[in-house]
Amino acid sequence: MNILVLGATGRVGSHMVTYALHDSHHVTVLVRTPEKIQLYNKKLTIIQGDVLNEDDIVRAMNGIDVVISALNTDGTTTLSASMPLIIGAMESEGIKRIITIGTAGILQSRVTPNSLRYQSSESKQKSTRAAKEHHKVYDMLKQTTLDWTIVCPTYLPDGERVGKYRIERNVLPEGGSEISVPDTAEFTFKQIQARDYIKSRVGIAY
Repeated sequence: MNILVLGATGRVGSHMVTYALHDSHHVTVLVRTPEKIQLYNKKLTIIQGDVLNEDDIVRAMNGIDVVISALNTDGTTTLSASMPLIIGAMESEGIKRIITIGTAGILQSRVTPNSLRYQSSESKQKSTRAAKEHHKVYDMLKQTTLDWTIVCPTYLPDGERVGKYRIERNVLPEGGSEISVPDTAEFTFKQIQARDYIKSRVGIAY
């Protein structure tokens, strides 16, 4: 399978690249700084470019089967500004499947079911800026015909791969307080073959 990983130099994205290559997939990454990719593999294609440049996004999408976005907010609007370009390029290329990393803040609240967690007392985050960015992406994907899945981890320490965690559609598993980066990446990677959470958010925690 040909997989495009966006955000490949980040914590979750770099694990995703490793998992995909280990599974013998062909991986394309679009990165501003290729030197940050410390891997050499004949199945890895590194494209230098920017997710905010439409031409770069279109170039990276050529021949791709699945898009994984592990882009984060980083105090900017890159996440929400890049998503229309990603969606447009996928639709042009006829690519249906996209899996993104979101945040537990955009899952439904258990205490106020008509609200998202970041809008309710359930969230412990003082700042809602990152959640609002992820909320924009969620709203954009809902309006498409793409087969999207948003994996929504709670607190995300680097940690170790445990291989056992709880998942729940659209809400955070009850009492869930953290999930490691490697386990989040592992579950996200598994979604390239799975159809269980199409057009859904998925809460993930220990």
